[in-house]
Amino acid sequence: MQIVIIGSGNVAYHMAKAFSLKGIFLAQIFGRNEKELSKISEELNIPYSAEHLEDADLYIICVSDNSVGEVSKLITKQDCLVAHTSGSLPKETLSGEYRKASFYPLQTFSKSKELEYEKIPFFIEAENEKDTKILFDLASRISKNVMESTHEKRKYIHLTAVFACNFVNHLFSRAKEISDSQEIPFEYFLPLIDETVQKIHEIEPKMAQTGPAVRNDLRVLELHEQLLRNEESLTIYKTMNHSIQKMYEL
Repeated sequence: MQIVIIGSGNVAYHMAKAFSLKGIFLAQIFGRNEKELSKISEELNIPYSAEHLEDADLYIICVSDNSVGEVSKLITKQDCLVAHTSGSLPKETLSGEYRKASFYPLQTFSKSKELEYEKIPFFIEAENEKDTKILFDLASRISKNVMESTHEKRKYIHLTAVFACNFVNHLFSRAKEISDSQEIPFEYFLPLIDETVQKIHEIEPKMAQTGPAVRNDLRVLELHEQLLRNEESLTIYKTMNHSIQKMYEL
């Protein structure tokens, strides 16, 4: 099967790398950013182009959600399967007479960060059983965690991921601003962060909650509010504590 990956960003890089490590042949990686394509090509020994899109049986589109529809128009072949990697878009966003699908890897991707691809969950959706099996088998060569998913369920998977990953990472950034303001190395907080994440491998998150809000320690809550000079951080602090207290009916 001839496979082409379209894109040159974080997701495209990691999909190409995951395929390469598992011995899955890629006919091409295609995109607009020739500089990034060249880097990926040199590292993974995959042909690339920013001008000519190779003929393929399967195209996997790894671009931003806003670009998926427009990029999909570049594929004029009809007898092929095209899948995007978006967590929120329906497969019908793809514009063409080809067979449409979704090939969604549930992970946060950065080119500079190594990943254990076999642990990444993949969620598959296609128009027919044959294409579902093609994508399911392909994902199974990379990962141990593959399942079918409708677009409706995938929207909730993506929403959960935003809460569990994007929001949490933003809180890390806000926390670092506070530690930096007092010249406290943020690295000192990493064991606490690691233990917090590790704990929910063994305990349900709701049962693992600690801190002044769940203890209803009003003195500490007021003290922290007085220390916060950044209005945005103060708003986040109050909102999060209110949510914790509401969850535990305090």
